[in-house]
Amino acid sequence: MTNKNIIFIHGLESSGHGFKGNLFRERIPAILTPDFRPYSPEFSYQELLKDRMGELIGILEKGEHWRIIGSSFGGLMATLYCLKYPRKVYKLILLAPFLAVPELDPSKYEKVNVPIIVFHGKNDRVIPIKKTKPRAEALFNNLEYNIVDDDHMLHPTTESINWLEILELEK
Repeated sequence: MTNKNIIFIHGLESSGHGFKGNLFRERIPAILTPDFRPYSPEFSYQELLKDRMGELIGILEKGEHWRIIGSSFGGLMATLYCLKYPRKVYKLILLAPFLAVPELDPSKYEKVNVPIIVFHGKNDRVIPIKKTKPRAEALFNNLEYNIVDDDHMLHPTTESINWLEILELEK
């Protein structure tokens, strides 16, 4: 693979070494799967988001044309990054993203043209599609929103995706 600017951003209570991080390292050896600051109920999600975004910006400032995969809370982080630095993002893949939050008020951002692909389980009991899909449509021009027969974890969906193809990577 020639482009090594690929990163997976894990969810709120996960890590870069959970199910998805391990699967991505197996299938996409060049991918970065960092462990962001761990979740603790002592801190608000806003505090955690601020800290994790600082970590993410520090990692991504070193490259261009990023292919970013964000899961749940990591989808929120990936979206915020893409809205702030759209020229640095080649493609965004969001897995059950946490988008219906005040930090993503569409009136505060210009819609971006970065290709965005969302996979959201129709059986997701953690993040409602009813709030997430309209928010994605309000933020992104180039959006493909896939509602799949899965739950919030999206394990079967994540396993079934041809990641090299969807990320447009050379074998």
